[in-house]
Amino acid sequence: MWQKYILAESIEQAVEALAEAGESGRIIAGGTDLILELERGVRKGISVIIDITKIPGLDEIYEDDEGIVHLGPLVTHNHVVASPLIREKAFALLQACWEVGSPQIRNRGTVAGNLITASPANDAISPLMALDAKVTLESNRGKRIIPLADFYTGVRKTVMEADEILTDIFFDAPGEEHQSYFIKTALRKAQAISVINISVLLKMNDGKVEDAVVTMGAAAPTIIHAEDAESYLLGKTLDEEVISKAGEKTAEAARTISDLRGSAAYRNYMIGVIAKRALTAIRDGVDKNMIPETPVLLMGSGIKVTPSKEPWNGEEIHTWINGREYHFTTGFDTTLLNLIRDEAGLTGTKEGCAEGECGACTVYLDGRAVMSCLVPAPRAHGSEIVTIEGLTPEGEMHPVQETFVEYGAIQCGFCTPGFIMSAAKLLEERRTPSQEEIRLAISGNLCRCTGYYKIVEAIEQASQIATEDLE
Repeated sequence: MWQKYILAESIEQAVEALAEAGESGRIIAGGTDLILELERGVRKGISVIIDITKIPGLDEIYEDDEGIVHLGPLVTHNHVVASPLIREKAFALLQACWEVGSPQIRNRGTVAGNLITASPANDAISPLMALDAKVTLESNRGKRIIPLADFYTGVRKTVMEADEILTDIFFDAPGEEHQSYFIKTALRKAQAISVINISVLLKMNDGKVEDAVVTMGAAAPTIIHAEDAESYLLGKTLDEEVISKAGEKTAEAARTISDLRGSAAYRNYMIGVIAKRALTAIRDGVDKNMIPETPVLLMGSGIKVTPSKEPWNGEEIHTWINGREYHFTTGFDTTLLNLIRDEAGLTGTKEGCAEGECGACTVYLDGRAVMSCLVPAPRAHGSEIVTIEGLTPEGEMHPVQETFVEYGAIQCGFCTPGFIMSAAKLLEERRTPSQEEIRLAISGNLCRCTGYYKIVEAIEQASQIATEDLE
């Protein structure tokens, strides 16, 4: 898929490498879009990949002394979901990131990548647009700051130059008088992009709207404001009549199209519906407990970036799989899934969809559960990987494996390794998970044989066994 792979150790190195590569170079962080585009031939002429995922400090979320909230370029959707700062200051952004993909996708996919991909259906864009966010673009020519409102020029088009890296996302922290809310409609609960989405940010004063921002995704070629609705809300109390009228004005602002996911008429109708729901939620007091303070992440100990154990020289992938040291001199231009199966000969990890949809290829990369079909193979350099073969010492079975057999949770068995890896990581985070937490943990894993009931039951029972073993 590529001819040269650079595992950068600093932003400066990445900037120089990108400048040298020119149009043939691309930065990779999460890679959940780029890998698919390269495999499908959508991205033509890309021969150099510059990986920034081992650079420490780029995954930070913080508020500076001037009250500005910053998200680094390696901040994943799960980092946002786990952030108390975002929960307090920008709940709509947290809601949007919670709705992205599955736990494995949220562990790799970055907010910066969501912005750069520039699909109007991408969930993180509309709340950040509502927050009046800006981005910092850096190249060897210097830095420039671009308001997100000026960042997009069309569907999947931005003002970024080929030699630029997005190094910061930032916005003024809203005050206590601000409330925000995000809603999307999609074709299923997980692993689905928006048919339509909306972000509402209101500043309230004595029960009246002092300032209003309403942004919509998948309602036009770029994220747009419902300007008439914003103006209408000013100075008003959020009673039923005002909410209804504001919803109508929001729907009128949409410039929707018909596609495979929904007709223009359906989108226009639903944008009005979800606008009313968002305004009602703000009026009634946003319930931030709808997303747990300690959500299921499947990140384990891998929540922070760890630098490589040794620099990448481009000549071999030096990695540790299931505690065993490997030196690979082939397989550089493929995915981690293929490296594990074809080069290491560990075939327990399965290829189902090769698109990050089914979860059969789930492994742990530096502690995080990820879809290995969406991770470039050289990313394994200097990292620790765990596959289904290394989940327990040789000759032993994990409690999840035992209960999958006992409760008939295995049918054809093809998806089973992925389910077990997700469930085992869940039990690292939760000794006794609820059924809802179990469903969240396996939302990125698809089974074509069962109705999932036996799988959920088996994981529940495994948690009891694991708890008893610890007591």
